[in-house]
Amino acid sequence: MVISQRRAIISAIIVALGGLIFGLDAALISGGIRSFSTEFGLNDWQSSSIVSAPGWGVLIALIVTGVVCDKIGRKNTLLVIAALYLVSAIASVAATSFWSLFWARFIGGMAFTSLSVASMYIGEISPPKLRGKLVSILQLTIVIGLSAAFFISYGINHLSNSGADWVSNIGMDKSIWRWMLGAEIIPALLWLIFLLFIPKSPRWLMASGKRQLAWQSLGKLTGRKWENENDVPTEIISDYGLDKLHDASLGLLASLKELFSPALRLALIVGIVVAITQPITGMNAITFYAPIVFEQLGGGTETALAQTIIVGVLSVIATLISLFFIDRIGRRPMFLGGLAIAAIFLLMSWYGFSQAQYKITMEQIATLSGTFDASTLKPMAGVVYDSDVAFKADLVKNLGFDAARANEGAILKEAVSINSTLIFVSILGFIAAYQGTIGPILWVLFSEIFPTRVRGLAITICAFITSTFSVLVQQFFSWQLAEWGAGNIFLFYGVCVLICLALNYFLLPETKNKTIEEIEAGFIKA
Repeated sequence: MVISQRRAIISAIIVALGGLIFGLDAALISGGIRSFSTEFGLNDWQSSSIVSAPGWGVLIALIVTGVVCDKIGRKNTLLVIAALYLVSAIASVAATSFWSLFWARFIGGMAFTSLSVASMYIGEISPPKLRGKLVSILQLTIVIGLSAAFFISYGINHLSNSGADWVSNIGMDKSIWRWMLGAEIIPALLWLIFLLFIPKSPRWLMASGKRQLAWQSLGKLTGRKWENENDVPTEIISDYGLDKLHDASLGLLASLKELFSPALRLALIVGIVVAITQPITGMNAITFYAPIVFEQLGGGTETALAQTIIVGVLSVIATLISLFFIDRIGRRPMFLGGLAIAAIFLLMSWYGFSQAQYKITMEQIATLSGTFDASTLKPMAGVVYDSDVAFKADLVKNLGFDAARANEGAILKEAVSINSTLIFVSILGFIAAYQGTIGPILWVLFSEIFPTRVRGLAITICAFITSTFSVLVQQFFSWQLAEWGAGNIFLFYGVCVLICLALNYFLLPETKNKTIEEIEAGFIKA
């Protein structure tokens, strides 16, 4: 009997498109930070709050996501999430103040649970030999979304400075951030429509006691018409783990009790360590603040936006490579190897920034006078700064906070003496290591290490931990950059990655080509 995997693959791709919306939402804001901060007169803390607002939203949503997933199912939860993305995108474009933009972004953050729910759904509809690749598609769509966002941000910024009449007529030159965030509306609407056509998870149906619907859903996924258990080959039932799931759903308190039981304690510890590892690499800071990070290299704002395009393309390539190797090499060696490489490149970036010097001359001050009152920088002329923190502090002292932040990129371009090639290559190396290993494997592991009866709650807890650390990274980055300097930020994340590497070396198991039940049995034996 020929069993088709076509419908399962198509359903996985559709659900994984939520990652593309997430990528757009996460990265489009990075290109508009300077724009909305200037329009609303925001300080560093308020700008960071706009960037991190989705992180706070997802923390609230994750409290109930696991329960909702188990109550109404994975598919219906995804439909709600897609609607939240759409509402958030429209509200963001229409925002008229700091608070209206914050709450619009907050609503979008509630939809960030799409990552945990998508990995849950894909893991449940995938046979063991395809699970790694299909769950990894989620990471691929995330980086495609990030890459597309960087292209969009660069294109809109370039058009806004073109001086074309039509650009001025539609207001693109005044509120470029609105056009950037508005680019999310159509993809969010399309994803909502596509989700209507995917089947429900047969594992969730079976765990909820809906046996006949489970067999029908499994038939849709495998290209057969199965109405009851007798029609289904034993190996298919085993592959999808449906033979042990009749009425296997648990209430919240029962799920918590089992999740913290000795049998699943190790799986929970591994999940928590992996959940902390992903954000503590600092990847979200580089992603959400990419243009600002690259401005520190002295290329100016437009060059920085162009460099983010390279980041996006590299991320897609690295993720495609990971899809090829994840079911060949295995989760453990790829994850550990990626952490080791990431740590090396982070420390190289720290070294490059630590050697930088900042000095502005009277001639350079004269060239800057056309865009703002650069004469106030004269007290800094000829002074050599070994720290970007000290240099930026004097910029604020002489220019004022708003003018210093608005023109920081142009001033750094003139003043910095830095090995930009070393740092840029190091950042690219870190991103390739992350997107090729750490990023995709995170969601694969979440979808594999927990049994179905507690998976909704377990993945929610792990995603909550990941989101908590992510929002802290996003919220404090601007402050860290101002108070610590770029070099010390990279040193901090490099040390964090080394600590996570040691923890994962001792805890992380291999899950390649194993059923979810076999993985559970391995944790119990350990």
